[in-house]
Amino acid sequence: MVQLTDALSWILGAIVIRIVWRNCISAYISPLRTLRGPPCPSPFYGHVRQIFRAGNSHITAQMVKEHGRNVFCRWLFMVPCLWTTDPQAIRHVLHSGIYTKPWEFRIPAARVVGNSVLVAEGDKHRGQRTIMNPAFGPAQIRELVQIFVEKSAQLRDVWVAEIAAQGGCARVDVVNDLKKMTLDVIGLAGFGYELNSLSTTQKPNELARAFHHIFNATPPVSIYRIIMDFLPFLDFFPDERTKAIREAHVVMRRIGTELVRDKKAAVMRELNDQNGGVEKKDVLGRDLLSLLIKANMATNIPENQRLTDEEVLAQIPTFLVAGHETTSTAAAWCLYALAQNPRAQQKLREELLNAQTESPSADELAALPYLDNVVRESLRLHAPVAFMLRGSEQDDVIPTSEPFVDRNGKTQNGIRVGKGNRVIMSILALNHSTELWGDDALEFRPERWENPPADISNIPGVWGHMLTFSGGPHACIGFRFSVAELKALIFTLVRALTFEFAADPEDVTSVGMFTQRPALRSEVKKGAQLPFFIRPYVPA
Repeated sequence: MVQLTDALSWILGAIVIRIVWRNCISAYISPLRTLRGPPCPSPFYGHVRQIFRAGNSHITAQMVKEHGRNVFCRWLFMVPCLWTTDPQAIRHVLHSGIYTKPWEFRIPAARVVGNSVLVAEGDKHRGQRTIMNPAFGPAQIRELVQIFVEKSAQLRDVWVAEIAAQGGCARVDVVNDLKKMTLDVIGLAGFGYELNSLSTTQKPNELARAFHHIFNATPPVSIYRIIMDFLPFLDFFPDERTKAIREAHVVMRRIGTELVRDKKAAVMRELNDQNGGVEKKDVLGRDLLSLLIKANMATNIPENQRLTDEEVLAQIPTFLVAGHETTSTAAAWCLYALAQNPRAQQKLREELLNAQTESPSADELAALPYLDNVVRESLRLHAPVAFMLRGSEQDDVIPTSEPFVDRNGKTQNGIRVGKGNRVIMSILALNHSTELWGDDALEFRPERWENPPADISNIPGVWGHMLTFSGGPHACIGFRFSVAELKALIFTLVRALTFEFAADPEDVTSVGMFTQRPALRSEVKKGAQLPFFIRPYVPA
């Protein structure tokens, strides 16, 4: 008994020493401390709550202004952290294999989406991307545009009916309805599954309700929530939200399992009808899950590189999250920008009305230059995802775009990073940089894309010379899907309707940690919302 007690004491002591070393001692010997930075406001939350508090984007802008592109700050539990808006530093981090998503991101995310492409690292991530890439290619996305247009038209008709019910002008929270529309889109385009979120005659089905329970409200950053995510077996008295999430997971898993089983059976029947196998280059279809399953069954994929059924199943909530939340947020911010700029809204409407169809194809959407400019400018100025977080797996030196002076007055040409240190790459700060975009970087000006600044070619993004969809091996795999859906949505809505603020534009802020959803400062506790007055467009 004594020996067991001694052994437990040694184990507990080792754990305590490791925690103290990693989160206390190493915090003070990190080479990042040579960088300039603001004082730390909290020994538990570091700068996290300050940075991610609603409407606090001005704080990060002030950090860059006072301390430069590369700033020393503190992550949770005082972990040393590099905050960077340096394109060269960001390129190095995104393309280097030694910077991965840290445990405080992966563990909570894995509880929601499983071991999916959103969470996986290293060889596992490369394998999943290899299988999934064909489903997100240009040809496949072109096949989905009609779904985007049909669901956009359904949302337009819902608002037209609301306008009629309210006597010619409707007050609408566009955030709520855009979320329903994009959820319906990913249901059909992702799985060939009708979720009925927008329907006024049918109730949303149980998968839509389960998704709502899990993702409708994001809890605030708290030490308790972090511990419960990391050690869920300690959550002896879960609150109502936690219970609802657990029940919703059961529903999502059951329906997801049925979807995967049915899709696999359908693919097998198709292959049998073809009297042979399918190669990766032959992968065609309509919904993303069928395309993924076909690609996974391709004859030229080595057996050890195929996804397991569990890994295929994990992509379903990933599709729901990535294909719904960010696109609805991007669309809300785009309507916000157009409402702030009535001239741009009318100029866009005139281009859209000149189109000879109400149901454009992918080619017809691509042939509308001002629509393209509006979408690009909105995604630059109002990127739905504000930051990217990585942790260093080993000591490293990050190159910088230009020399800088550290807190000791010494000129440095690189940033020394210690193992376990965190790196925050600010998408918004880089997309708003006056050094790269000019003095009008904070203005919504779609015309800038007719002659974009040469310096933006240094930004390591996967799309549009901006960081909105990230870059490197972990860049957003669905960026073509998102851009095409956003174009179809804006085409359909702005062509038929006008949008004016139903609140003070100065009252609009953002809420969320990594995803920046529009909200009202005066009602920030209500979460994401963006009220508009919507009317039918009547030519003068």
